[in-house]
Amino acid sequence: MKKLSAFFMVITLLLLCLSGCSGIGDKNASLSVVYAIMAVLSLFPLIGYCIFIKKKDPWFFVLFSGVLVVNVGYFCLSVSSSLEEALLANRISYLGSVILPLSMLLIILRATGLKYKKALPICLIVLASIVFFIAASPGYSTIYYKSAELIFINGVAVLQKQYGPLHILYLFYLLGYFAAMIAAVIQAAIKKRMESALQTFFLIASVYVNLGIWLIEQLVKIDFEFLSISYFISELFLIGLYLLIEQNSRQSLPLPSNSSDAKTVFVPKEEMVAKEYNSELFSLGLTKLTRTERIIYSLYVEGKSTKEIMCDLNITENTLKYHNKNIYGKLGVSSRKELLEVAAILNNK
Repeated sequence: MKKLSAFFMVITLLLLCLSGCSGIGDKNASLSVVYAIMAVLSLFPLIGYCIFIKKKDPWFFVLFSGVLVVNVGYFCLSVSSSLEEALLANRISYLGSVILPLSMLLIILRATGLKYKKALPICLIVLASIVFFIAASPGYSTIYYKSAELIFINGVAVLQKQYGPLHILYLFYLLGYFAAMIAAVIQAAIKKRMESALQTFFLIASVYVNLGIWLIEQLVKIDFEFLSISYFISELFLIGLYLLIEQNSRQSLPLPSNSSDAKTVFVPKEEMVAKEYNSELFSLGLTKLTRTERIIYSLYVEGKSTKEIMCDLNITENTLKYHNKNIYGKLGVSSRKELLEVAAILNNK
């Protein structure tokens, strides 16, 4: 994990050095090279995810694809030779920009095990589509840009725009997602959903790096699109969070998927003496369970299967394994079978 953190630091410093190759407000042709480098770098996580990750989360695929699309759009815009090409490149970058916060929010919700309605992703996709079509309207309508002109600054193509009445919609779109992600981070911290300080750091950093860069761009005139870098850095933090959760889940014992395996096991009398110490520790541990852990424990005792619990609580398998590890540790058991055995002893006393 230290190697992973060191890798993130090296990449971050490299990107900051690349982005600092020109002064504020001073575009030059080297910025096109930076955009090209960012587009190439964004391709590697997408390829690696598709090749090396067996259990794929579709929202990670959307995230990686979105970062790639954004950076390709920025690069194409910087080398455009006509207004039509520049507007097309601008639409490409907006396509990635509207799906990135969507995927980040859903990844954060799933990583922390926070519940949400099943219809939420569909509603967010519909909202993202509306925002994209409005942002992609320049060249066809004046609702987003009243006017747009292609100019060249030190060899780099730039869109000089006059904003239309609906441009503020994209502002509220981003602010809404930033607020939702911050709320999710706060709620996860309050409910103690993250297992380690490093997981919490990755989660917070993935949100605030984009928020900070975006605020700086709103307050200071910077011709370089620093969001192209911040998106990639956020992607790295979320990869780190994913790897940490996967590492923790591998340390947890696998759960039986057949509901018949989850039925309460009644232990023979001769085994009850051997389990006496566990019973005392078990009873004490029950008082230390969190609300979510208590619900999961009750569902186990009721004979619910893994899939049924995941469906009832709207959580992923990794999140359930994370809760299992905490439950087993507090109750002094090493498996679900032992949990049910000791629970049966207590129920029969």
